[in-house]
Amino acid sequence: MSHSPHAASGTISQPLPTDLHSIGKLFPYLWEFRGRVLIALGLLIGAKLASVSVPLVLKEIVDALDKTQAALVLPLTLIIAYGLLRFASTTFADLRDVVFGKVTQRAMRRVSMAVFQHLHALSLRFHLERQTGGITRDIERGSKAISSLVGYLLFRITPTVLEILMVAVILFIKLDWVFGLITLMTLAAYIGFTVTITDWRTQFVRRANTLDSEAYGRAIDSLLNYETVKYFGNERYEATRYDGSLAEWERAALQSQRSLGFLNAAQAGTIAIGVTLMVIRAANGVVEGTLTLGDLVMVNAFLLQMFQPLSFLGVMYREIKQSVTDVERMFTLLHRPREVEDAAHAGTLSIRGGEVKFEHVNFSYNADRAILHDVSFTIPPGKTVAAVGASGAGKSTLARLLFRFYDVNDGSIKIDGQDIRDVTQESLRTAIGVVPQDTVLFNDSIYYNIAYGRPDATRDEVIAAARAAHILGFIEILPQGWDTVVGERGLKLSGGEKQRVAIARTLLKNPAILILDEATSALDTKTEKAIQAELLEIARSRTSLIIAHRLSTVVEADEILVIDAGRIVERGRHPELLARNGVYAMMWTMQQQAEEDKPA
Repeated sequence: MSHSPHAASGTISQPLPTDLHSIGKLFPYLWEFRGRVLIALGLLIGAKLASVSVPLVLKEIVDALDKTQAALVLPLTLIIAYGLLRFASTTFADLRDVVFGKVTQRAMRRVSMAVFQHLHALSLRFHLERQTGGITRDIERGSKAISSLVGYLLFRITPTVLEILMVAVILFIKLDWVFGLITLMTLAAYIGFTVTITDWRTQFVRRANTLDSEAYGRAIDSLLNYETVKYFGNERYEATRYDGSLAEWERAALQSQRSLGFLNAAQAGTIAIGVTLMVIRAANGVVEGTLTLGDLVMVNAFLLQMFQPLSFLGVMYREIKQSVTDVERMFTLLHRPREVEDAAHAGTLSIRGGEVKFEHVNFSYNADRAILHDVSFTIPPGKTVAAVGASGAGKSTLARLLFRFYDVNDGSIKIDGQDIRDVTQESLRTAIGVVPQDTVLFNDSIYYNIAYGRPDATRDEVIAAARAAHILGFIEILPQGWDTVVGERGLKLSGGEKQRVAIARTLLKNPAILILDEATSALDTKTEKAIQAELLEIARSRTSLIIAHRLSTVVEADEILVIDAGRIVERGRHPELLARNGVYAMMWTMQQQAEEDKPA
């Protein structure tokens, strides 16, 4: 299915929340391990206290050695203290990462899981409009961004700013106010440049990310439709479309790169000016005798220690902005409203006989185009009702509404007297089995695909389901047997084999209500007749709704509904409808004639 690139992830048009709002959404995931968070913060503070103490001890060592009669024991003690502080600074930082590692990884896991579950909870409408590659890219980047965001924000930005403030206070107290002022002014100018320019260039980063997701989504879409591309010889066309997306991304990426160069130059200039002023001030103090050689060494050590991480502040801030952008997109997915929600009072569906009743149902996918008009019918327990009609008449919509992919606009659908809007979707869908027209299988083994009908089933139960679906013999003669991988979407199997796998897994699920939605329309006549007999057999003991285009597949139904333009225009058993000589009889005659005209 191909889609417009502007709907690449279904989220691009959504308004993005503010940076602080996005960051704030992560804290509930982090606070689950509040003990580890507090220990990590304690180790962070300990590491910074040790770090800022190093230049102070170094000053004392230099001043002690600078004396004419230096006592050997004093520098030795200070040197040992210097080494211990260095060790403590590094060790506390490493321990902090070890303690906090579980918090970050668990947050990534929980957010990814929440998005995954939410995507499965979104309506069919969303999944028909989405582009798989774009969403996959958003989730992948968003998950990685959580780790980057937490790491940079808590353990890079916060300690760096904390250290600079501590250094400014120390310089103000031990030397004079000018040193503290230069430090704070350099910090303010640096942060000001970084924030202002980075905010300006974020538009280019976001644009590049959007185009990256679109290009990736377009590539995935093309590869999923590999056969269609080959059928029409459109490899060059697809390559041109993909290259067009990459060209747009290239332009946005170049704008982002150029703005990055401008930012780096501004940051480097700010640091250079601040460092030069500080060294001039310190050297002048030593010459005038107001400062010691140890003070000069201390100032120099502080500058190296302080501006080295500060030089990465721009990188860190850019990474944070990038991570926030990625997290925003993922959280936008997470907060996309569900079209079909369980009611607050929803209970579990109780199956007594499996009666299905549609009462005056009206439905439209879009407000300007109604699909069903005042549709009412009942499927008694254990009986089979078929809905037939031309393509687009609204037949498959009945199945989608019963399965609650959508909610009706008016009227109601009840199972054993319970409105399906008043029960949980999980219990409703547990009670219903579907054999669709286009069976899509997982790129896994045949065993996995059949067992998917009830993952907790025993191997004997899976084999019994395959036997009942008349596919066991086929499986057993395969070289890899049950371990045969069916390929992407089951493409390594024929249409008939895929349908038998679908029947087997539905039999394994053992639902009370069965929906057969054009289940054999994509098969050849011989395969269709073989599978049709199997479908009728499994439908016989269940409440069944058959959606069909070929009338020959529903002649045994207890009641046939003829649908035209969303309305039931005729209903009855096959002989009754033929005798009525109406719409059904005309459809039957045309299909029989078409069968007779087929070449032998």
